[in-house]
Amino acid sequence: MVNTCYIPKTLEEALKIRKETGAVPLAGGTDLMVAYKRGVGITPVFPFPVMIITQLDELKGIKVEEDGTVVIGALTTSVEIAKDERVPYFVRLAASKMGAVSLRNTATIGGNIGNSSPKGDLPQPLILLDATVVLQSLDNTREMKVDDFIIKAKKNQLAEDEIIVAVRIPKPDYTYGYYRKIGTRRANAISKLTLSSIMKVENGVITDFRASSGAAGPKVARSREVEKMLIGKPIFELSSFIEEFVEAWDGVISPHAMPEFRRATTKNMLRHFLSVCADQPEPGIIE
Repeated sequence: MVNTCYIPKTLEEALKIRKETGAVPLAGGTDLMVAYKRGVGITPVFPFPVMIITQLDELKGIKVEEDGTVVIGALTTSVEIAKDERVPYFVRLAASKMGAVSLRNTATIGGNIGNSSPKGDLPQPLILLDATVVLQSLDNTREMKVDDFIIKAKKNQLAEDEIIVAVRIPKPDYTYGYYRKIGTRRANAISKLTLSSIMKVENGVITDFRASSGAAGPKVARSREVEKMLIGKPIFELSSFIEEFVEAWDGVISPHAMPEFRRATTKNMLRHFLSVCADQPEPGIIE
């Protein structure tokens, strides 16, 4: 067993430790602490060195850039995200539904992405909105879409000398939006199903459509190819394309991810959103 623990006070110090030791960053610890628990009241022992990064103020907070891009520091908690109206609606809502209040007070956006669970609450709307993750090492900074960063369950593209430092969310532009999470119960629920979707309509034509589903496979399910089926279609003709689209989108979901009733529920959520959009309601979020 390895018990080495580092507590850097600055990002530069943390990056040096990461490069020299490969210590795993630990912020809220809501995933790692559970994964390596040994029993009630017994401190977890990790088989690798860890680095507690909760003191790194450089990775905290939310800001908005001139073009409307929202930048969220990796150590920003779910509670902070949920209550900040500058954050896009879908991300705020997902953060507000992440387990118990005690968890939301400690869980961070960087940790939720870094854990790369297909049932994670935040990657699902982030992938819908084409959000990017900023990765930093002692020698380099790089940025990629969250959808590309997460490869599959518990596996991502974080290099051994990198730390997740921020998430960048482009300003969303849509006419209709939808978000739904289904858990086993209202409190402390791990996502069983989640679905987010947005549609942009201009001059009666669908100019953008996106859908993403969590807990639907080894990672969040989204297909830009299937989404193209609706782009360019007149909104008044949408009802005639719904079933064809839903069946095509069903193929995006891993066949091993869900029993049939869960697949049916996911399709019904998407079908509901599209059916309401076809009636051309006032712009906004569809319940």
